[in-house]
Amino acid sequence: MRYFVELAYNGTRYFGWQRQPQQVSVQEALEGAFSTILNTPIAVTGCGRTDTGVHAKQYFMHFDFDGSFPKAFDRRINKFIGPDIALYSFWQVDPTAHARFDATHRAYEYHLNFQKHPFEQETAYYYPFADKLNIEAMQEAGRLLLGYRDFYPFCKSDTDVKTMKCELRQAEWKWQAEEKKLVFHIAANRFLRGMVRLIVGMCLNVGLGKLSLDEVRKAMDQQTRIAKSLSVPPQGLFLTDIRYPFIEEASPIEF
Repeated sequence: MRYFVELAYNGTRYFGWQRQPQQVSVQEALEGAFSTILNTPIAVTGCGRTDTGVHAKQYFMHFDFDGSFPKAFDRRINKFIGPDIALYSFWQVDPTAHARFDATHRAYEYHLNFQKHPFEQETAYYYPFADKLNIEAMQEAGRLLLGYRDFYPFCKSDTDVKTMKCELRQAEWKWQAEEKKLVFHIAANRFLRGMVRLIVGMCLNVGLGKLSLDEVRKAMDQQTRIAKSLSVPPQGLFLTDIRYPFIEEASPIEF
């Protein structure tokens, strides 16, 4: 039987979601925990491949298991997995359901702190040059992208994807006055590798006057690399919203 799991994690101490040789990944940690508690080898498949240091406020994965769950399984595995990962809900789903390929919506946030916060070093990018940014120009840069469907300029070169097409649904900056924080909100049906961090970097360069909107428009029209590309640090990035029609209609398992 196949199960979906909703979870969240702080990615600071992991080399991304995906298993990697001689590195600690979120996937490896979860597979070890599930295999131990269920006393059988368990492989998990995630909804996406977050990079080293990137976080997930909402994430989904699936796994196959034909046995019986031990009593209070959800509490036991949460205690076993450690403080950086939290497992929230479990659903039994169709055997063909897929956490990565069946997602219809994905959303990210990028947190940019203009005031130094010693307790947010892992979860936001401290940027002390707020006075140098043209935030309206950054907002225009985000809006510009909504008119396109191909995003080659914002994809890392070492990728194996077959198409650069994405249905972008949101790309906007929101100012949180009390926290002195600027948050970029972006949503689409899918994202390319490194896409969000490159888009945020582009917006910052536009805000600093290092890159013009015409240069961005030209790169998007011609689907070429942006000369002054910038990938911002990972700690400010959160995966925040994943949607599946069949999960929205189903009831979670009660252990």
